[in-house]
Order: sequence, then structure tokens, then C-alpha cells
Amino acid sequence: MTEVCREHEEHRDRIAKGKKQVPDRETILEISDFFAALGNPTRLGILYALSGGELCTCDLSNITELSVSAVSHQLRILRDRKLISFRKEGKNVFYRLRDAHVVNVLSVALEHMEEGAGNV
Repeated sequence: MTEVCREHEEHRDRIAKGKKQVPDRETILEISDFFAALGNPTRLGILYALSGGELCTCDLSNITELSVSAVSHQLRILRDRKLISFRKEGKNVFYRLRDAHVVNVLSVALEHMEEGAGNV
């Protein structure tokens, strides 16, 4: 059993409330993977590029100034983390952000960084 702090008073109501806020272990791991995907500058740049609409691998290669192979590798990770989806049109594959939640996370992150820029 985990050792419990004995030096200070336990605030049972706060502990109970805090425990209710914590998702189950599997969900925590999925969220951790989600944020790990966002922690890579190349993947983050791809996601911001896709926030403007669908792009193919060649477009993303041009925007990121990386090889098509390198971009494809990052796209595979983003697909696995359920951040992007794709559709095929002939020989082209077009990628897009999976849903509005991804757009919101990117928007809030940028807003947070811009807000904090004046407070340094």
C-alpha cells in the first residue's frame, strides 16, 4: 500500500473531489500518448498546417521543408494517435485534422503562448 502523509491533516473532501477528476489508467495512457505526439516540433507544425484545411503529403513536405518520407513517418504517428484522418483521391492522399477537438487544443495552446509572451 502507498505510504500516506502523516504530518498534515488529510482533507478528505478535497481528496475525494480530486480522485473524481482523474480518469482511469487506460485513459490517462491514451491522453499521455496524445500529448507526446504534440511534443514533437515536426508533428506540431504538420498539425498547424492542417488547421488551414486538407493537404497532401507533397504539400506538407513543401511546408515543413522535409522529405516526403519524413513527413509520411510523422503522419503515420499522428494517425495512430487519432489526431488526423485521410481520404484518397486517385493517387493522392489528403490529410486533415480529425475533429474540432484537435483544432481547439492547437488554438488554446497558441493563445496560451501568445498571452504569456507579454508576462515574461
